[in-house]
Amino acid sequence: MNAESTTCKVLIVDDHEMVRTGLRTYLMLDSRFEIIGEAGSGAEAVSKLANGGFGGQMPQLILMDLMMPEMNGVEATKALLAKHPELRIIILTSFLEDDKVLEAMEAGAVSYVLKTVSADELIYAMQGALRSMPVMSSEVSQALTRGLRQRSLNHEEEGLTDREREVLLLIAEGKSNKEIGDELHISIKTVKTHVSNLLMKCDAEDRTQLAIYAHRKGWAR
Repeated sequence: MNAESTTCKVLIVDDHEMVRTGLRTYLMLDSRFEIIGEAGSGAEAVSKLANGGFGGQMPQLILMDLMMPEMNGVEATKALLAKHPELRIIILTSFLEDDKVLEAMEAGAVSYVLKTVSADELIYAMQGALRSMPVMSSEVSQALTRGLRQRSLNHEEEGLTDREREVLLLIAEGKSNKEIGDELHISIKTVKTHVSNLLMKCDAEDRTQLAIYAHRKGWAR
């Protein structure tokens, strides 16, 4: 919201009419927000925004349900942000599964909020989203951390050995071959062998690409 427009245009996307009604009723009481429309599915939201929005208006902020028919919240978030990167999307859901939190954040959602939050907490998350500031409860944050950790544990699917993954993470930290060898108590020659194997398995051309690979996989901070 800028100085000229203090009202944020909001779109509510949820397949349950009662949820949409409840959100609309509450937000209508807050002059900082204007509900410009509702959609009963992710597919409907994507379609309407692709065809000029709601009554010719485009939202600034979307409250997006996660589990919906036709197109779920993660899929809709990806599709909408691909066409409208300026949108701010909050996933508002009853589900707290680790993988769902991780998928939603990777899709580009600003925040992941449970429907059990208080009205004030939701408003706080919405205000944060307009500033691109993630707002998460401790339980959501923990779920995200667990999701990232589980992904790390699944590194075997990449065909990497435990030692190769250790070397990869140290490369991502910017350590030299000598520093890696000292930390893992192996020779520089052995480090070079691991690096060569990593370049091949990760389809990378240099150490920089290996570091990027580790970050994209969520294995390194």
